[in-house]
Amino acid sequence: MFGTNAKLPFEKGDGNSLKIHSIFETIQGEGPYCGHQAIFVRLSGCNLACKFCDTDFDDYKLLLNTDILNKIKSFNQIKPLIVITGGEPFRQNISQLCTLLIQNNYKIQLETNGTLYSNIPKQVELVCSPKISNGKYSLIRDDILKQAIAIKFLISSNNISYSDISEVGQTKHNIPVYVQPMDEYNDKINHKNIILAQKIAKKHKAILSLQIHKILNID
Repeated sequence: MFGTNAKLPFEKGDGNSLKIHSIFETIQGEGPYCGHQAIFVRLSGCNLACKFCDTDFDDYKLLLNTDILNKIKSFNQIKPLIVITGGEPFRQNISQLCTLLIQNNYKIQLETNGTLYSNIPKQVELVCSPKISNGKYSLIRDDILKQAIAIKFLISSNNISYSDISEVGQTKHNIPVYVQPMDEYNDKINHKNIILAQKIAKKHKAILSLQIHKILNID
């Protein structure tokens, strides 16, 4: 959180169990499924350490995939959207979990920073939020782009690196672009970020994304 987490590499594992920070029901607050009832499966650990990251994902329990599925079923929702997030989900071997969820007729959205990938079922929809490295955006891996349904850029009036969007491969694959004001835990800066995000959305004909879960004060 806030860049204090360790940068962790890909863990091969056998895929039968995963390091899970939390599983909870909520409303998807951003991106293409904003407003949808959802169950979040938050995996532990990330290969990046972004100073603006607002998510706690370090702690974890090692859970079997069957235990993850049973926890999802325990919420008693009728086939909700499953959001696999982190941290960085692709840091672990998530293919078997994705396959199990699809076999049980769940729709899956996976949130990734676009730097790692492992083979997952094609039915899984990826939302990629690229991050700046060495002062610039890099092209996103082609295997991510082929499965991505959205590219989501963070926008900051306070951080010049995040003051606009860039070409990361979205045009070639005709992927919708979302712009989202960065939450910098300062009301004046956040207001400026919202205004700038609107301008960027208009400039690039992108889609404005607001974090409604923060407006609703839910996880």
